[in-house]
Amino acid sequence: MRDWIAVLDFGSQYTHLIARRIRECGVYSEILPYNITAEKIQEINPKGIVLSGGPATVTSSRSPFPDEKIFSLGIPILGICYGAQLMAKFFGGKVEKAKEREYGKVILKVRSRLTLFKGLSEKEVVWMSHGDKITQLPPGFRIIGSTENSSFAAIEERKRKFFGVQFHPEVVHTPKGKIIFRNFLKEICGCQSSWNMKSFAKETMEKLKKEIGQEKVVCALSGGVDSSVLTFLLYKTIGKNLFAIFIDNGLLRENEAEIVKERFKRFYHINLITVSCEDIFLKALKGVTDPEEKRKIIGHTFIKVFEEEAKKLGKVKFLAQGTLYPDVIESRSAWGSPSSTIKTHHNVGGLPLSLKFKLIEPFKFLFKDEVRLLGKELGLPEEIIYRHPFPGPGLAVRIIGEVTKEKLKILRKADGILLEEIKRRGLYQKLWQAFCVLLPVKTVGVMGDKRTYENVIALRAVTSLDGMTADWAKLPFSLLERISNRIVNEVKGINRVVYDISSKPPSTIEWE
Repeated sequence: MRDWIAVLDFGSQYTHLIARRIRECGVYSEILPYNITAEKIQEINPKGIVLSGGPATVTSSRSPFPDEKIFSLGIPILGICYGAQLMAKFFGGKVEKAKEREYGKVILKVRSRLTLFKGLSEKEVVWMSHGDKITQLPPGFRIIGSTENSSFAAIEERKRKFFGVQFHPEVVHTPKGKIIFRNFLKEICGCQSSWNMKSFAKETMEKLKKEIGQEKVVCALSGGVDSSVLTFLLYKTIGKNLFAIFIDNGLLRENEAEIVKERFKRFYHINLITVSCEDIFLKALKGVTDPEEKRKIIGHTFIKVFEEEAKKLGKVKFLAQGTLYPDVIESRSAWGSPSSTIKTHHNVGGLPLSLKFKLIEPFKFLFKDEVRLLGKELGLPEEIIYRHPFPGPGLAVRIIGEVTKEKLKILRKADGILLEEIKRRGLYQKLWQAFCVLLPVKTVGVMGDKRTYENVIALRAVTSLDGMTADWAKLPFSLLERISNRIVNEVKGINRVVYDISSKPPSTIEWE
């Protein structure tokens, strides 16, 4: 088994980033519940443990706390923010509410560069986000870093390989954060770099061959990155025993159905079944305005249509899905941890209990950028690998309010213009996502000396690494102007265009 690191989740919005940074160092990592037993940890045998940050305070008796026996396993531990505080408190130190909350970029004075901070300078920029702070060292620990407001910003107990940092090395705002993780992984835990998409592809295909044997597998193909890479991985693994079902629900973008059929059936020669059922979905969505209800209706309708088509294939044992790690993290408060549900993902929360298939989710612990790297490893073209994420419920969650055929027509046309202009400027691959949202309001306009009272389109473009956090894209004004002019002039029913400049958090990328 490869070397790996366990990340115990105490509810931080940055927990996923810890796992990502570790993987970027070539070491596999997995997020586990904060209250996992020490016996279970010993059984799964990680080379190291990271205690994440979290919204709670260790000064409260109700704060989440790990199984105290994990500190007796002889496994190196790195505590981050809340994780550092709970470790300090457990070993007899003091944690108190800070008089001044420390938030944002601060200067860390590095006091020791022998272990965790090997290769760092005497002063480094780090990113803080805390209201409590360690005010007294636990016995046996020593200071290895301090800031103006935190005398114990970084601590260590070198003999047992326990380390704590008050700041967040996982965020990009801590420029040398990756070096800190690399030191923990390589110098302290003794991990070997064995995690990459080449090894993942090989191991996954071998595992799938063994699990599937000669049985049939069905998967839903949407044409997006996840489902496309999944389909191609399965095809290379089991060949003609794979049956990909493409459901044209009428909620797709312009010409999307034709592109999928051309690419996978005619070019890759994959068993592709296409189902056109726009009317079924629009009927189910009639009068529905609540976004969560839309997602659930689309998910349930999708499964119903999918199961009906799968039955026609005879005996099929397996259903494969392209579920990703962020889907799992956002869809539920994982393992009862202190994090909260953001929204339901169709491929996580939409499966009925009566599902007759055995589920296969090869990407369940992968981030989006890792799936892209896997697609590249498998030889898929860039037009698939770097395609922007598209929500499972499609354009239904980009139409605020009720979904109708006319609104879909308007949104498709506007969205097509936006993407065409972004690609023309060579910006498509520099963005995580770019799309239009049709708003449920009308505004007054003047066109051809006549008063108009028509719809508003919102443009949304963001940059991101994994979709868990995102920043709004600073598109050139000249580009925004051209997109706006084209949409207003070419899309009947639109007389105003606005640009969304919200980042995630506090907003989500999609509006619904």
